[in-house]
Amino acid sequence: MRRIARTLATFGLVLMIAGMLGTIPARALLQIDVTKGTVEPLPIAITDFLSGDETGVEISNVIAADLRRSGLFAPIDKAAFIERNSNPDAAPRFADWTVINAQAVVNGRVTQEADGRLKVIYRLWDTYAGQQLIGEQFFTERSKWRRVAHIIADSIYERLTGEKGYFDTRIVYVDESGPRDQRVKRLAIMDQDGANHRLLTNGQSIVLTPRFSPNRQEITYMSYENGQPQVYLLQLETGQRELVANFPNMTFAPRFSPDGQKVIMSLLRDDGNSNIFTLDLRSRNTTRLTNSNSIDTSPSYAPDGSRIVFTSDRGGRAQLYVMGADGSNPKRISFGDGTYSTPVWSPRGDLIAFTKQSGGDFQIGVMRPDGSGERIISTGFLQEGPTWAPNGRVLMFFAQAPGAAGPQLQSIDLTGRNKQTIATPNFGSDPAWSPLLE
Repeated sequence: MRRIARTLATFGLVLMIAGMLGTIPARALLQIDVTKGTVEPLPIAITDFLSGDETGVEISNVIAADLRRSGLFAPIDKAAFIERNSNPDAAPRFADWTVINAQAVVNGRVTQEADGRLKVIYRLWDTYAGQQLIGEQFFTERSKWRRVAHIIADSIYERLTGEKGYFDTRIVYVDESGPRDQRVKRLAIMDQDGANHRLLTNGQSIVLTPRFSPNRQEITYMSYENGQPQVYLLQLETGQRELVANFPNMTFAPRFSPDGQKVIMSLLRDDGNSNIFTLDLRSRNTTRLTNSNSIDTSPSYAPDGSRIVFTSDRGGRAQLYVMGADGSNPKRISFGDGTYSTPVWSPRGDLIAFTKQSGGDFQIGVMRPDGSGERIISTGFLQEGPTWAPNGRVLMFFAQAPGAAGPQLQSIDLTGRNKQTIATPNFGSDPAWSPLLE
């Protein structure tokens, strides 16, 4: 609950009441096993929130869309509803909901305060137990209604699954437009559902591999300016940009450390090989972590900062390696057919996602940090660059179908069953998922 309170305070929202009328002890109605091929979605009824305009309907629609997109919930068609009074101040007629197999019901109300703010309340009910599971009340500026909807969806997701949601997040990616031989690439950012889309750069220089800082307000990315790729930092709220460092050779694949104090990247040497370095953002001192006559690239920290996964061809072809955060004890962890690239550690610490090329196909897969349990969850003509949702249950990547003019963003859960295309105004590549907003 503290995360929600911080979120609201930062973005002009105030959490007034949590657990209205009490809540029953936490109990997940939906059990998740990511090793199974299917997860039966939970039937849930999201009623139109009562309001004097369309805002209530819009909020309930966003909540329903978030939950449906997760693949874990099946919002019931409103035409099937028997009870029409969704007054959140009164308990629903539970029999009217169980008869249509709704295992949970969400109702709410939106009103406008004298100062122009919206007051949004909602309640989540367990229809078979006949009890309220959670109830909350928010005050917000009218322009922030979508954020309230995402926060509510996160709370419902967590209450019913026992795991954190991921809906109150953003995606930064590379927006691609124009013909293939004159492609314009610009940084863009949007909510995880594609809303509130905006461009961050003007397209005068090619940009690649944007990555979020743990503080949520900053990204690092590569930009080809003056014909040479360099790493930049961009403040999302102010638009202020700065060069990380003026390295003599090309730099690639920057990512933040978990504490946000360092950027880790690979630096090309004159002999054509690359090694992995860290840059302290306060002192601007660099530390070299690898020193091999090979190509070491695409480093990613474990969430506790103790280890780093990276790609290296030191064994003859590109494979995944794990080493200590100081560069010690590098150990190969991938041994399958083909080549491996773009590894990224799960926020949960339990898995590493990667791109694999094998048998002419591109694959998105996961494995444990010791290399065991390798599992391919998506295969296609061209797909790469996985990024994790902050709860470690969903991946986003970019893919291109045979004959298509450009790539699209796609998401998939760890079962490999719930693959979806994420709509963007133009082509999209190199996505990065933000942490939960604060």
